[in-house]
Amino acid sequence: MGKKINPRVFRLGMSESWRSRWFASKDYAELLEQDIKIRKFLTKELREASLDRIEIERSRGEIIINITAAKPGVIIGRGGSSVEDIKMKVRRKFLEKNTKLQINITEVSVPNLSANVIVQAIREDLEKRMPFRRTMKMNIDKVMKAGAKGVKIMVAGRLNGAEIARTEKLTQGKIPLQTIRSNIDYSRGVAQTIYGVIGLKVWIYKGEYFDKKAKEKEATQAPQKTVKLFNKEKAVSLESLTKQTAKAPVKKVEKKVTK
Repeated sequence: MGKKINPRVFRLGMSESWRSRWFASKDYAELLEQDIKIRKFLTKELREASLDRIEIERSRGEIIINITAAKPGVIIGRGGSSVEDIKMKVRRKFLEKNTKLQINITEVSVPNLSANVIVQAIREDLEKRMPFRRTMKMNIDKVMKAGAKGVKIMVAGRLNGAEIARTEKLTQGKIPLQTIRSNIDYSRGVAQTIYGVIGLKVWIYKGEYFDKKAKEKEATQAPQKTVKLFNKEKAVSLESLTKQTAKAPVKKVEKKVTK
């Protein structure tokens, strides 16, 4: 079942949270449609900022939009001028006059571990007519160097201008899609090329959610460093060596002066 469903939807309530957080007893369909339109508009406007996610929170007469991006400076602009322009456009197109709007921008800690950022990087390379295998391998290397445990990239369409469309897939590491406790980031996108549309899908496996406590214990309990002696095969810890040197008597050395 885990292979036939969106990995984020499969883990909602367990390890993933909802991208829209609000409650509505009336006009639920209208508000949901408004959220979808705002997301589409922001992804088009902030295409160069390499967005990771857009979260929308609602309360009485107020909307809070939380944007996480790899390049927040592109969104903010000089003195926050571009943010104000985005606010004005969102208010004109989607919101009423009385509703308050607040936009919070945060930076992605590790952009190469974000599936959405990787999808956008592959899309830009394919639109520049770079070979698809080269772009896939380059992005897989980026993700694995960033600390991921597994990556899978899938590309479908008229690859490299071929007449017959096909799907190509490259994987490295492991991607346990069926285990709910696995932290898997998933994203999909489209590249508009001269030959036609190319579909993109990216899965990134970052590890398990319940391994955080074990990692913290390992970080606090640092292992003892070992040093090998010259004539012995046994490894001795640094603490034992310092104790032995403290107990050992100091020998005096006399120098003979020759005339």
